[in-house]
Amino acid sequence: MSPNIMTTSTGTPVDNNQTSMTAGYNGPMLMQDVALIDKLAHFDRERAPERVVHAKGGGAHGYFECTKDMSKFTRAKFLNKVGKRTPLFARFSTVGGELGSADTARDPRGFALKFYTEEGNYDMVGNNTPVFFIRDPSKFPDFIHTQKRHPQTHLKDADMFWDFLSLVPESLHQVTILFSDRGTPHGFRHMHGYSSHTFKFVDEDGKFKYFKWHFRTDQGIKNFTEEEAAKLRAEDPDFSIHDLFQAIDSQNYPSWTAYVQIMEPEDAAKFKYNIFDVTKVWSQKEYKLHEVGKMVLNRNPENYFAEVEQAAFSPGNLVPGIEPTFDRMLQGRLFSYHDTHRHRLGTNYTQLPINRAHAKVNNHQRDGPMTMTDNGGGRPNYEPNSFGGPYQSNVASHMYSIDSAEGQVARHTYPLTDDDFVQPGDLYRLMTEDAKTNLVTNIVAHLKAAKKFIQERQIAVFKRADEEYGRRVEEGLRKASAKV
Repeated sequence: MSPNIMTTSTGTPVDNNQTSMTAGYNGPMLMQDVALIDKLAHFDRERAPERVVHAKGGGAHGYFECTKDMSKFTRAKFLNKVGKRTPLFARFSTVGGELGSADTARDPRGFALKFYTEEGNYDMVGNNTPVFFIRDPSKFPDFIHTQKRHPQTHLKDADMFWDFLSLVPESLHQVTILFSDRGTPHGFRHMHGYSSHTFKFVDEDGKFKYFKWHFRTDQGIKNFTEEEAAKLRAEDPDFSIHDLFQAIDSQNYPSWTAYVQIMEPEDAAKFKYNIFDVTKVWSQKEYKLHEVGKMVLNRNPENYFAEVEQAAFSPGNLVPGIEPTFDRMLQGRLFSYHDTHRHRLGTNYTQLPINRAHAKVNNHQRDGPMTMTDNGGGRPNYEPNSFGGPYQSNVASHMYSIDSAEGQVARHTYPLTDDDFVQPGDLYRLMTEDAKTNLVTNIVAHLKAAKKFIQERQIAVFKRADEEYGRRVEEGLRKASAKV
């Protein structure tokens, strides 16, 4: 049979793809038209459920090249030799919008990387901001609901948005970044990426140090003003996706230089605030950036759905030498990301080509919908067993580092302290006058749609970080109200 002959999903040739089978010229259609049923049934299901967050995005293939041997810090093999290249896939995204939303919306941007290492897949799942809105995963569903649509009106709602943020002042650092021009980056190529969370580097002796990832764009930071971003939302809502695709297509390969900040455990124990609090950064004056490598994106996807839409990232995809910490938001993500992938893509989502490890996968997991391997063949699917198959390595370099945890089992609420307002205030004071003006203008344009009591509560949050910051927002809202 010619390779160009159309078939059903089971390989049966299709004689006519344009005409349904009916009983007579005007008669009803027949259930026996299996080619039609096959076509319609697939069409009905060809959209995987949209991601709850990070629904809209673009991606590309590339590589990570190690530029500094990090083996004295970590046993991770992709970081143990200068010049070593590891293939990777990157996906960039907006966070709150749906699949059809505009790329230039004011929103954080997802910055997710999948390294196909010799020891399995390692994912760096971060954002283009070094902090986040909240620091406890119990708040995450509520936070995301406020960024989505109102249950009654099905519209974006300023009251929901600002009500939550004004009641959760730990969000101020991220809010200040979001409403600055950094909240509308000029596409994916002109923004930095951060792990935001703190992780552990573990060496061959099992000793660890804390670290954070920084990926700094080699193209330079470039942002849209609110006016430019708004114009593009109407004229080119897919700007970031096509900008990335066209750059790679024209061999103008975007790149990022990768750095880490490193902290000794002894420093963490006596640090001025909890180093696992993802609403705060480590000062780069105290903990300098150490160059680690270079990321280059040099190949566009062949099929968007297969590679970008089905790509599944998780901060729980780790390799020996990199481990999670007690960061509460990170701990919540270690569960939630794998769980949502199993819901969205199915139990065997790791067998999809874009998610499949380049290293050999060898375990006792069997069955489930959409199994794409030999399903383990005739080997036993349990351990221990007497008939061969995979078994635990008992190799020290594969084991987790030893750490200590103790205390009362309870719901320990993070107390809100003055420390939560120091970094947002410092960030505001570091801004140029033009940047401050844009920040305040952007906040006022959004906050003016919220109820008066919510505005007043949010103004008090701004003033606690910097009196001028809050006062300028207050004045801007007063002027906006007078024009109505």
